[in-house]
Amino acid sequence: MGELSIEHDEVFRLKTSRQPGTLARALAVAGEHGAQIGEIETVHVGPDFNIREVTIIAPDSETVERVHEALEDVPGVEVLGAHIDKVMAQHRGGKIGIHSRATVRTLQDVREVYTPGVARVVAAIAEDESLADTLTWRGRTVAIVTNGTRVLGLGDVGPAASLPVMEGKALFYATLVDLNAVPIVLDAPDPDDIVETVKRLAPGFGGIHLEDIATPGVYEVEARLEAELDLPILHDDQHGTAVVVAAAVISAAGELGLDLGDLVFGQVGLGAAGSAIAALASGFGFGEILAFDPDSRGVGRLEQLADPAARLSAGTDNLDAVIDRSDVLVMTTGQPGLLETSRVREGQIIMALTNPVPEIAIGDAREAGAAVAADGSIVNNVLAYPGLFRGALDAGAKRITPAMKRAAAYAISTAAPPGQLLPDPLDRDVHREVADAVKAAATS
Repeated sequence: MGELSIEHDEVFRLKTSRQPGTLARALAVAGEHGAQIGEIETVHVGPDFNIREVTIIAPDSETVERVHEALEDVPGVEVLGAHIDKVMAQHRGGKIGIHSRATVRTLQDVREVYTPGVARVVAAIAEDESLADTLTWRGRTVAIVTNGTRVLGLGDVGPAASLPVMEGKALFYATLVDLNAVPIVLDAPDPDDIVETVKRLAPGFGGIHLEDIATPGVYEVEARLEAELDLPILHDDQHGTAVVVAAAVISAAGELGLDLGDLVFGQVGLGAAGSAIAALASGFGFGEILAFDPDSRGVGRLEQLADPAARLSAGTDNLDAVIDRSDVLVMTTGQPGLLETSRVREGQIIMALTNPVPEIAIGDAREAGAAVAADGSIVNNVLAYPGLFRGALDAGAKRITPAMKRAAAYAISTAAPPGQLLPDPLDRDVHREVADAVKAAATS
């Protein structure tokens, strides 16, 4: 695979003379070459010069080099040393690790954590396997499983290349909800191999998080694991996305003072995310649910993929009907510019979620009369999956049910500040509230 046009975050250490406007001229150079400015940290302030570390966010590596060359020509500016690739530096050595929760200082400690004491724990679990949830890390540990066949829009990059993404997911579990998460990257393109491997690994985990596995194979993997394991299973690309979108829709309706039961919900695009969004939406009490797939896969695809407990109340095979009749219009089509401004209804709630270019730009949708418009930049699954799994594990749940996902969506929406559709995804309090809501739904 050749170099892709992926944004680069590079840190430049700049020595600037203490003349007014010197730093501004340096920063302007980045903009003139198509880059943006990230963090700026002051390292030294002196009578004659300042030193700052400036993060430049560039669309590709060539832009980074052009910015570097241009900075060298700015009067009063000196680039100290080579620029640092911040992303690569952050990942060096991996982003996660295993750390001891027990203190081992004496031989007595060794007796307790290992032999001979551990034999008593082994015997107890052998007699009652459920004790593994409290006497080992299992009850607080999730396996993040992928085969690297559909990674972040990059496609089939393989298991090794998918590992940095899985580490990132694990990092958020640890940081936000104090769960262990272990990346499991499988050299297994065939769904049968994934299922059999996960089944053999399952005794060591409290839940299975499926990630970045290509469709349609992932649907079979999810369904079979749910049928054959007594563990909560979550395909985050589907259900995590659906929960966050549902939360945003609930917030939008609340801001407008609208009751969900009075609204027609329309879903355009029935791929992995779209089918899950429509299925989850059907449990929120909307007046009607409409769905259409521009790729001619139709509502029948949704009937195959949706949870049996969350069927659509209505369907249509007509795109125009969905657009025209929907009070809430969610689009996950992969088709930029699909929705013309002339089709926007006054007062519609529009979620155009295709990345990087949406079905309609937010500004265009609002100018055309949409009461609320959002694009895919708002959909951050980090808002959903940590609390979903923490709540499921706290409840000892064997499934993540539609009711648990709806509870998560309501909790996320409730946590959003006034005037915003969604809360800060890095706010630990939000994730605690989501976990508590999910646990309550699981045990009610």
